[in-house]
Amino acid sequence: MKETLYTIPLMDAFHADDECPFCFIERNVEQDLLDFVLGSGSSYMESDVREQTDKAGFCREHFKKMFDYGNTLGNGWILKTHYIEMNKELKKQIKMFSPSKASLFGRKKSGEESNSISSWVKERDKSCYICRRFKDTYERYLDTFFFMYKKDDELKNLLKQSKGLCLHHFGDIMEMSEKQLNDRQKDEFYPLLFDVMEKSMERVGEDVAWLVEKFDYRNKDADWKDSKDAIQRGMQKLRGGYPADPVYKMGK
Repeated sequence: MKETLYTIPLMDAFHADDECPFCFIERNVEQDLLDFVLGSGSSYMESDVREQTDKAGFCREHFKKMFDYGNTLGNGWILKTHYIEMNKELKKQIKMFSPSKASLFGRKKSGEESNSISSWVKERDKSCYICRRFKDTYERYLDTFFFMYKKDDELKNLLKQSKGLCLHHFGDIMEMSEKQLNDRQKDEFYPLLFDVMEKSMERVGEDVAWLVEKFDYRNKDADWKDSKDAIQRGMQKLRGGYPADPVYKMGK
């Protein structure tokens, strides 16, 4: 298959011998986005980028990763103009606010509109420039996966020989498969994927179990087998991500 912007990283992820190729992609995309927002390219100084970050802001998780990444000046510029936008919004919300009338017992009736400022804050909490950019890119990788699966036997073989997926990304693939595959393709795809996932989950579960057994004094001289990193792999397999990863920092 002709290599494209999305096929190359996808194939790299399947060749990486990772517990989940989509975790591998997710980490790379997120790190690229941190580099874009705060890296040496100084995109935070571009007016069109800052206009977007001013409006969208960042979620708690990505603010923490931006802080850990470094670049105090870059974070400062982003926060400076974002605060200007947020203070405008706050004044507008306060000006429009009208408290609801309490019922006889001080409770709102079922179905009544919630506090408008509370609703605004909740919407702000869900808004994140990096999350939005990541979601758009990740969905393209999912589309590419199914496009390649239907067109290229190489990806089928790589999936069959892989260590499976984490449960988080397994759920995404299952959801997307309903839209991407016809009935004949599903008849082939589901047994293949289910076999890979069952073997994958059993393998990691056995690694974790053996790690526990290694703490029994009777097994102190026994081979660790593949259990030395079973904790981080076990956590990844259930929820995705890389618990043992160091903090991603700005390249010097």
